[in-house]
Amino acid sequence: MSDVMRRLTAPILRRLFPGLSPVTHRIEVRRDLRVPMPDGVDLLGDLYLPVGPPGTTAPTVLVRSPYGRAGHMALTARPLAERGFPVFVQSCRGTFGSGGTFNPQIQEQADGIATHRWVREQPWFTGTLATTGPSYVGYVQWAVAGELSRTDPDNAPDAVCLQVTMPDFGEATWDNGAFALRNALGWTRSIYRQERRWAFLNPFLPDRRLARAFDHLPLVEGDRVATGRTSPWYQDWLAHDDLTDPYWACQSHTASVTDVTAPVSMVTGWYDVFLPWQLRNHAALAAVGRTPRLTVGPWGHMDTEMFAIAMADTQDFLRHHLMGEPTERKHPVRLYVTGAGDWREYDAWPPAGVRDETWMLQPGGGLATLAPPSGEPSRYVYDPADPTPSLGGPMIAPGCGPVDNAAHEARPDVLTFTSDVLTTPVEVVGEPRVTIALRSDRHCTDVFVRLCDVHPDGRSMTVCDAIRRIGGRATAAADPVADAEGVRDVEFTLWPTAHRFLPGHRLRIQVSSGAHPRYARNPGGGEPAAVATALYLAHQEVLHDPVHPSRVVLPVLP
Repeated sequence: MSDVMRRLTAPILRRLFPGLSPVTHRIEVRRDLRVPMPDGVDLLGDLYLPVGPPGTTAPTVLVRSPYGRAGHMALTARPLAERGFPVFVQSCRGTFGSGGTFNPQIQEQADGIATHRWVREQPWFTGTLATTGPSYVGYVQWAVAGELSRTDPDNAPDAVCLQVTMPDFGEATWDNGAFALRNALGWTRSIYRQERRWAFLNPFLPDRRLARAFDHLPLVEGDRVATGRTSPWYQDWLAHDDLTDPYWACQSHTASVTDVTAPVSMVTGWYDVFLPWQLRNHAALAAVGRTPRLTVGPWGHMDTEMFAIAMADTQDFLRHHLMGEPTERKHPVRLYVTGAGDWREYDAWPPAGVRDETWMLQPGGGLATLAPPSGEPSRYVYDPADPTPSLGGPMIAPGCGPVDNAAHEARPDVLTFTSDVLTTPVEVVGEPRVTIALRSDRHCTDVFVRLCDVHPDGRSMTVCDAIRRIGGRATAAADPVADAEGVRDVEFTLWPTAHRFLPGHRLRIQVSSGAHPRYARNPGGGEPAAVATALYLAHQEVLHDPVHPSRVVLPVLP
């Protein structure tokens, strides 16, 4: 790295990563190194090699990415290399000069294993190998870590640093049976545009073409509306709405999570699109005695503060586990409690002492810990021609944090159930569970539930939410059975949270039947989601009486 480039980038890096230790090395960058794959394809990578005083040998860090080797990936590599870590950044198959065709998830295990073996044979390899990166760059780590730990431990990573990611993207694509349209189509469009000049600005600029695609039916034509071409993977995602299909099974690495023997660090946010699954991966490793380091902050998927903290955490984690240096971290779990506005450390997730507290939906729109009296159901009509819009929430886009729902809750297709003013704080830490007693004139319909914190000034701020589809082609095995009155108990968990409801505030449960375009609207006819075009009104009844109690179970930390 030239002195001029170093002087230009140093202020940027200091601002982005304020928690890093001082720079100790200059950098030599070797670009476009070729890594041969078993099928004859070469993948390109850039090596960031520290040049400077000798010292304790730092691990070599591998980053495999479909997003190029400049921009964000360079901002991952340079801070580590400047502190003594050799970093090899490789472009995934079919991206940024690497050979072959990019087909998301399909080739990452084979290519990743070949790359791990190649890195360990290079003269610049330092003897231990770590991996790091967010989102898809984390998925490629899961694709390799468990498999190599089980079948070829000599080439397995010695440490794994994961941010805002999961080992099975199918579960997030078809979330409880609902197609995650905003993420699936938005990501597809960004991939097709990412190698253009100024592409890094795309997530922050209005995109009319993408907005039109979100509203287009059938869904199977959305890629052509958004990108002007047919996307093979988008078509595959829509065609395979059953997560037990071999298409998804061959991409899922959830079963190998507990095979990972290397120390694992996880950084994520309460508003990240992969949060529930990342915390379940943490729990799986903890259950077999290999508790990862976990940091969860008030961040969404693209939050720059999260990446800054993740960079500092990665350096500290690697130095502690692979170089024997001390760490200030006293406990494996570090959480930011929203509402309270403070960081806390625990030995486990969820923390010890959490107990269930059941809050019942009441006739007339109340929410209380008392059993509901008899009363008429709450009713609304869901119209897929004017679908209930999404308002914030976890997405692969900016603006995922808490938003004020007050205006949204005035819509006739949104029900609210609100507690009395709290006189003592209620601290919810874990995954809330909801049961909505639903009667609908449509066999196929969605239930969307959001937990909000109502402030004294009337703001209704998002805490967490989730959706569940029933009656879909792929949901039959888990669909609730209607009773003699046609009522189905629709049960699901909300996004994990750690939030304190302060005295003077109120709890609110919001019930609707959609969050478009975060999730594709449910047309109501039960046809395959990919090709459905006919739209049907859904007349919904939420029951809340002694026989059919709708409720939310909150994991409360006294």
